[in-house]
Amino acid sequence: MLTVVWVDELDEETIRAVRELLLAAREVDGRPDLAPGDALPAEFATGPHLLARADGVLAGYAHLDVTGDAFGRQVAELIVRPDHRRQGVGTEMLSALVDRAAGTPLRIWAHGDHPGAAALAERAGFSRARELLVMRTPADPDWPEPRLPEGVVLRTFVPGRDEQAVIEVNARAFDWHPEQGRLTVDDLRAEEAADWFDADGFFLAEDSAGKLLGFHWTKVHPANPRRFGGQETGEVYVVGVDPGAQGGGLGKALTLAGLRHLRDCGLPQVILYVEGDNAPAITVYTRLGFTPYEVDVQYER
Repeated sequence: MLTVVWVDELDEETIRAVRELLLAAREVDGRPDLAPGDALPAEFATGPHLLARADGVLAGYAHLDVTGDAFGRQVAELIVRPDHRRQGVGTEMLSALVDRAAGTPLRIWAHGDHPGAAALAERAGFSRARELLVMRTPADPDWPEPRLPEGVVLRTFVPGRDEQAVIEVNARAFDWHPEQGRLTVDDLRAEEAADWFDADGFFLAEDSAGKLLGFHWTKVHPANPRRFGGQETGEVYVVGVDPGAQGGGLGKALTLAGLRHLRDCGLPQVILYVEGDNAPAITVYTRLGFTPYEVDVQYER
């Protein structure tokens, strides 16, 4: 018997059950990323949560971001335990998500463009609305020194001092983006507390007066046996350039600074995420050696 219920908060026992489900999904799909320990991913920290149980086993989990993205769309993640797939669990959960959204535009992620997710979305009347392309490249010993515009200097991020300036540039650079443009100082400080955060891999470009023009925030992922060849992987996490400083090669220079840093850390490969319809950015990354690896899709109704 399948039961599907919403809860606003998870108790410790349910958190353990959800994490066990996520780990089972990662063994098959390579997703989601999970840090060591007992906590859920930060994006699942607050409710509402949708729990699907079949004969006492947690068969599916979904999280709904009711605050919405930058354009007011609610966004959901839905994961079905691999040994309970193709048994109607996803269909019941998707119906519950649609009901909970109550007419508000709703988007649901399908990480890795799983064919089962595509079929489920089509049956429920969802259409493919957004593609987030994952690109990958081996570390290149020939990545050149970055060529900075005249008067621009690079330095690394200083926690406790640079948050506000980074957030202001980020907001202007990503005012079009569904998620990135909403980053706050508190969000950034929370990321600084994460185990993976490394200020030495967070590059800032300033003019001669010390004004921040752009930044490149890198990240390092531990080896995941189901993704990226099971190797430790660097990431071009965020490259943001103030609109007033765009067009002079600063974005490429910042990207190269981060790539060289990740390479010099001994990482064998680097990934990045880029919107599938951002042809100029894809062209730049292709010239730096990146090739498509995966696609994450948002379906909308």
